[in-house]
Amino acid sequence: MVAGSFSHEIVSPVEAKRLWNAFVKDGHNLLPKQLPEIFSSITILQGNGGVGTIKEIKFTSANKDFNYVKERVEELDDAKLVYRYSHVEGGLLGKQLVSAHYEFKYTPKPEGGSVCSSTFHYDTLPGVPEDQAKIDEVKEKSTALFKKIEAYLLANPNLYR
Repeated sequence: MVAGSFSHEIVSPVEAKRLWNAFVKDGHNLLPKQLPEIFSSITILQGNGGVGTIKEIKFTSANKDFNYVKERVEELDDAKLVYRYSHVEGGLLGKQLVSAHYEFKYTPKPEGGSVCSSTFHYDTLPGVPEDQAKIDEVKEKSTALFKKIEAYLLANPNLYR
């Protein structure tokens, strides 16, 4: 078993609060609408969006690794713009991973725009080695997803204020 983590940072011209509102507060609506090639649906199964909420994310066939994942919100800090969640079912759990935990932080830049920092903590199943190529692929795909939503927000400056 390998306990590992990796971090990723994206600088954006979009304000931190707008990214927070789009990705965290309304992601369950926004992501399937703006990225239907990736997300077939995001459904809140339990809770109101706050800590303890369980979401089910269904993916299209574009995701070759799995077709759904259930996530539990672990932290939702509107003041610090910190969002943490863990996978509780689906995804790579039971296939390659024992656990998967994510943290996103949106930090305003003094000159405008923001920095989105993400950290992924995981434990692999016994015998599953750490895969740097897979880590690089996850970073690449998450950056592409982020940039698509960023472009949407830049094209629609009055949304998610």
